[in-house]
Amino acid sequence: MSLDTESILDRRRVRRQLSFWRVLAVVALAFAVGAFFLSGDRGLIDRRQIARVSIEGMITENRDFLNLLDRIGKDKRVAGVIVYVNSPGGTTTGGESIYEALRRLAEKKPVVAQFGTVAASAAYIAGLGTDYIVARGNSITGSVGVIMQWPEVSGLLDKLGIRVNEVKSGPLKANPSPFQPLDESGRAIAEEMIAESHRWFLDLVSTRRQVTTSTIPGLEQGRVFSGREALEYKLIDQIGGEPEAIRWLESQGVEKDLKVVNWKESSGVEWPLGGAVAGVVRYLTGAIGGDLAGLVSAERLGILGLDGLVSVWQPSEN
Repeated sequence: MSLDTESILDRRRVRRQLSFWRVLAVVALAFAVGAFFLSGDRGLIDRRQIARVSIEGMITENRDFLNLLDRIGKDKRVAGVIVYVNSPGGTTTGGESIYEALRRLAEKKPVVAQFGTVAASAAYIAGLGTDYIVARGNSITGSVGVIMQWPEVSGLLDKLGIRVNEVKSGPLKANPSPFQPLDESGRAIAEEMIAESHRWFLDLVSTRRQVTTSTIPGLEQGRVFSGREALEYKLIDQIGGEPEAIRWLESQGVEKDLKVVNWKESSGVEWPLGGAVAGVVRYLTGAIGGDLAGLVSAERLGILGLDGLVSVWQPSEN
């Protein structure tokens, strides 16, 4: 009988010890979560900050990026925005959509563009959506224009003995076409559409930069400019980098010495655990798989999927 009593008492002592350690673990977890949430620089309850977003590579109408800009506009922690641009351009509608999103954002917070190595064509359209443009002295910018390209493979098909049959509702349907030589009606349609989009681009430059485009040598013909040349013709506002962009934001009422935080499409903002989570995912899926996924991402392969009117700087090979 005494043995049963001792066994019961032992079990009760073990249960009390387990309960103690469980409560201690919960308290420790609560402290850790509270410290993370309340941390001044990286917690979820952050102090005021400057948001940095990047426009890089081939520009398309990326809905995730547009949603990101809308989220930044609604976030009360964000005092101002730096838009880092390093892109040769992309689709004209892609540049237009970013321009419109940045104008909506600029109604709520000061927005400045910082141009990197190149910010041309559709990337320059995006830059026009900000209220101030900073570029390096050797940044390549400009290339104000629109282009429409398609391969014409009818000669190759003839050599291979391949014929493409079609039935269409009218002569202007699917014209121009890569399967037949360009005729006058197809050329006229393409030229009219290109001219109309070009006028829109020029009007945008004229309105946003307060310049007469016809007085800037080569601008209406699609030339590119160095940052120093762009400053001379008032296509940008200042030579410099991020420090100059931050100083402009401060001149617009943004508090001094705010932390600059990268905002990204995937999670909205970089959190301190982001690198650790990425590392775990990389470990579970395999490093090679992760590298391959990055190489075949839609953004990296965007150039292969361009369709419609394109505003992109293409250096001549001649």
